[in-house]
Amino acid sequence: MLLACDVGTVRIGIARSDASQMLAVPLDSVAAGDAAISQILALINEYSVVEIIVGLPLKMDGTEGPSAQMARSWTVELVEQTDVPVRLVDERLTTVQAQRGLHAAGRTVKNSRSSIDSASAVVLLQSVLDSKASR
Repeated sequence: MLLACDVGTVRIGIARSDASQMLAVPLDSVAAGDAAISQILALINEYSVVEIIVGLPLKMDGTEGPSAQMARSWTVELVEQTDVPVRLVDERLTTVQAQRGLHAAGRTVKNSRSSIDSASAVVLLQSVLDSKASR
């Protein structure tokens, strides 16, 4: 099973794959901060995760800004605490895609704030799974 993390300043959106690694499904987001890594480690154990995907929020021109640097720093902390392989993946526009999907399902920005991070993690993970399947 794969686990995806969309690292933000307030929350970390989480998604996991199904056992066949064909479909991404959302999990509850976790609060960003000191306890986040331990919560992620618990999910890694619970779901027998074989790889972790962390979104790298690059700017539209492909350069890194403060958000990408924060995601990299968080990833370093995670790598230091697990033997599971961790991969950074470009996540440009995942939040936009997630917001569109939630809007299409009748959710407003206001009533979907708590789920947007996990929805973004789903978009990220599904793109990884789709890429893997097309190879």
